[in-house]
Amino acid sequence: MRKWLAIVLCKICRLVGRCVGRGSSLPGKLALAVCPDILGRLQLPRQVIAITGSSGKTSTVEMAAAICQAAGQKVIYNREGANQIEGIVTMVLSHATLAGRVKAKVLLMEVDERYTARVFSYICPTRLVVTNLCRDQLTRNGHPEEVCGVIDAAIRPGMELLLNGDDPLASCLARGRGKVKWFGVDRCAISRDHPAGVYHDGAYCPVCKEPMEYTYVNHSHMGGYRCMHCGHARPCPDYAATEVDLEKGRILLEGDIQIWLSHSSISHAYNVLVAWAVGCSLGIPGREAAAALDGYKLQNGRVQSFVLGRHPGVLLVSKHENTIAYDTNLQYIASRQEDCTVLIIVDAVSRKYPACETSWLWDIDFALLSAPHVKRILLSGQCCRDLAERFLLLGLQGWSIQPDIAAAAADIRNQGEEEVYVITCFSDRDKFLSCLQEGRGTCGTHGGGRLWKCA
Repeated sequence: MRKWLAIVLCKICRLVGRCVGRGSSLPGKLALAVCPDILGRLQLPRQVIAITGSSGKTSTVEMAAAICQAAGQKVIYNREGANQIEGIVTMVLSHATLAGRVKAKVLLMEVDERYTARVFSYICPTRLVVTNLCRDQLTRNGHPEEVCGVIDAAIRPGMELLLNGDDPLASCLARGRGKVKWFGVDRCAISRDHPAGVYHDGAYCPVCKEPMEYTYVNHSHMGGYRCMHCGHARPCPDYAATEVDLEKGRILLEGDIQIWLSHSSISHAYNVLVAWAVGCSLGIPGREAAAALDGYKLQNGRVQSFVLGRHPGVLLVSKHENTIAYDTNLQYIASRQEDCTVLIIVDAVSRKYPACETSWLWDIDFALLSAPHVKRILLSGQCCRDLAERFLLLGLQGWSIQPDIAAAAADIRNQGEEEVYVITCFSDRDKFLSCLQEGRGTCGTHGGGRLWKCA
């Protein structure tokens, strides 16, 4: 009876939530109050894939779902990105019959790293995918090695692991386990000989703590590594990107499968690779999986186009308190050639917790904005003075502050016509978009995303 009540309650609350544009977690929270072990009482699809990691989860899940759908497989996944247990319960029960059978061939779950143990105590995925492990929301997660330990303890017998072989920390999850496959990006045009940025988390081996040697670095601490002391090294990937050309916006998989990228950033290239690997692991032919991803434009709002006055613009959304996510967007701007203005908004430090700790801003490589085509930088939001202190010590030129987000948008709208890049986080994204609406903006679709026009 409790199972039936939980399912009915969740479905009703989900229906009401959709009518008001909310409700990705509350229905699951109420269902858990009625039946705390509801996830363990369901009949799940034969293929259950959990995707976790510090960044890239939402994008990877969306693209993996697109591959399954293109192959004619019915798949359910947490579209809104609600990845803690309440959101997962909402997703699963919304697609379950009153008897508890989940109607799909594939269940794709984006799972918050901290919630893996709780979710996996009820649902044992057939496959666990780990995108990467890096500094992320330090006030909540602490050190990445602590997060790695949480995931390691959550892994249950029988799970097959699909791990980032380029990440020396994530690859540690394979130790003592036999059912492991790897993905990775081989050395190519975008690779560097040495790590860049303000810190190097791969400097020491996560196994023995001795210095780590790198033959190349693709992104942050990810690349070709080897510890000369204990032998911990990058494995040969089962699913490899053999070429990444961000200038042309394409990647090559296994040497001859080409995918055009809708967004030319190294993080997006990794996410495409992971999604392709998930599709292949489900038995979908590599070329068929690649065709579903060719030019695929994300629907999750991470990248949005807009027009502000006479300015064409791109909104680049970074994960809260995740310096690598910010660095990726800064690298994208630095790689552009056209003159531009950059608006950086930091108004809410944390998406969920009442945090005001801003030390993570000092780990972001804002020096990337010293590129000659970046003509103007505007800092906005409640933390704009924290950003200003950072820019002062970097010695960057051409920046100013405007705490009010609406005033910052108006200031840009009233001057010039150069391209505008807006960097912000999830909580502050809608604050900027609302400024466009208030400025007599209209909204339409653009390449699968949203195009905002503001007169």
